[in-house]
Amino acid sequence: MRKRHKILLVIADVCAVLLAVALAHLSTHTPKIWTLKTAFWAGGNVICTVGLFTLFGMYSIVFKSVGIVENLKLLSATAILGVFNVVYSVAIGRVDVSIGTAFIFTVLLAVMAVGIRYMLRIAMVLKYYFFDKRPNKTRVMIVGGGDAGTMLIKEMLSSDKVAYYPVCIVDDSLEKVGKAIGSVKVVGTTEQIPELVEKYHVQEIFIAMPSVAKRRLSEIVNVCKDAIKTVKILPGVYQFATGEVTVATLRDVDVQDLLGREQVKVNLDEIMGYIEHETVLVTGGGGSIGSELCRQVASHNPKTLIIFDIYENNAYDIEQELKHNYPNLKLITLIGSIRDEKKIRNVFEKYQPRIVFHAAAHKHVPLMETSPNEAVKNNVFGTLNVARMADEFKVKTFVQISTDKAVNPTNIMGATKRICEMIIQTIGRHSKHTNFVAVRFGNVLGSNGSVIPLFRKQIAAGGPVTVTDKEIIRYFMTIPEAVSLVLQAGAYAKGGQIFVLDMGEPVKIYDLAYNLIKLSGYKPNEDIDIVCTGLRPGEKLYEERLMEEEGLQTTANGLINIARPIPLDEDLLWKTLDKLHVEVHKETEEMKSLVQELVPTYTIDETH
Repeated sequence: MRKRHKILLVIADVCAVLLAVALAHLSTHTPKIWTLKTAFWAGGNVICTVGLFTLFGMYSIVFKSVGIVENLKLLSATAILGVFNVVYSVAIGRVDVSIGTAFIFTVLLAVMAVGIRYMLRIAMVLKYYFFDKRPNKTRVMIVGGGDAGTMLIKEMLSSDKVAYYPVCIVDDSLEKVGKAIGSVKVVGTTEQIPELVEKYHVQEIFIAMPSVAKRRLSEIVNVCKDAIKTVKILPGVYQFATGEVTVATLRDVDVQDLLGREQVKVNLDEIMGYIEHETVLVTGGGGSIGSELCRQVASHNPKTLIIFDIYENNAYDIEQELKHNYPNLKLITLIGSIRDEKKIRNVFEKYQPRIVFHAAAHKHVPLMETSPNEAVKNNVFGTLNVARMADEFKVKTFVQISTDKAVNPTNIMGATKRICEMIIQTIGRHSKHTNFVAVRFGNVLGSNGSVIPLFRKQIAAGGPVTVTDKEIIRYFMTIPEAVSLVLQAGAYAKGGQIFVLDMGEPVKIYDLAYNLIKLSGYKPNEDIDIVCTGLRPGEKLYEERLMEEEGLQTTANGLINIARPIPLDEDLLWKTLDKLHVEVHKETEEMKSLVQELVPTYTIDETH
């Protein structure tokens, strides 16, 4: 197919040369002057044109990708050919081929050669403009009449493989309103989106504003969702800068686009300062948080990165990704459980990690309510194993991933995470070599088991979308944001502190569901119902960031705060943990009472 493409392009250029020769000759001579020299001139131009075009790569381009660079190369090749023709004209005495003939030939050839390479696009535009006013394609509104929007429009108008076609553009620049981009008119501003959607029978909306501020993007998305149409968006400035703006790169607008705040920034120098050239261990490295920790650690030049996880499929996926993206990274992937004390000891003895990010944990509240012993075995005693080994083997920094569910917890999962914080606080206070810290944050958008993937599945299935309570609220943050703050918190770690991440304003889960349905092009509670199922065992209407006894101390990064540690009876903690270890492995109900001794807010669920 590619060879045939080149042959056809060469034949087209040869025909263009002969036609340009004929037209140039007829425009400056009478037909009687045609001579053998004229035929020699034509043949020489055919050979020189094909040779120069080959040299300049004109037979290796793809029709759809022809742009300014290709046109400049083409014009450079024809300009050189023009110089050859002028020299030839002077050499033969300017009788059969005058300088004027050579100039007209060069101009005609340049125009025809460019036209040949735009044939497919021209045909597609003509087909769209004259014959396909209502093709069997999805009618699209483009939001943003800048360079990104222009690139999308060109692709849709020049490709018969794209299942969309643009019917209108909206842009907040009043100077653009009334003008056209690629035959598509700018019909109004973003405030008019709902009415323009109806007027132009728009089926989907594409937001092509990769560099717009998050707050402004949030405002535009809010306007778009009121139109009850499917909304897609360009991922960001990176794709625009690298020229990857295509219909294929568009993604669904997510609820995080409605949060209306800029991406959290961290001090990369601080992160590099303690991770670079160090051996880093990430427990639970295949999970949502753990895998993102691995990605960001890998990008900061560690000496060795160790992924430790009980789930081999998750560990394999992140391992393959990192091997592809960081071929020079020294990467070790280990399968094992943090409950296995001998295994953990072996890992620390053999690999001597200097930094540990402890992300391995059971985290699903309802599941842990029905399997409370597993929550304690894994979260409490698994953490105790890893923390003790970190202290014994003189790890430099130990970061425990905690949660706002550890604050005044009523469920077993939150209670176990609170006990983990107590363990880190206690060991950290006495450790002579290791800086221990626990990092507490809320819900992470897109993580395994979070509400957004669940809502999307429910919407795709036609509903209903289930929310436990209409008033339930949660704090949200993206996975990369949360992890970058975790990494920076590690730079501040010392003495068993608990760091609390500022996650902005809390959001109603019901509103998330409502907006996600609208962004998917449906009417909430008409096309797709939202059903409130009632709070699950151990679930609270809202999560707290601090207990009453705690206060906050700020750090250099205003989004990372230090909770004032609550005094605790260390002897009682260790004695109770010893008892808890015995009872949890006996699978007795007494285990819950021991958890309640350590975490008084925990409510024992008698039904399980």
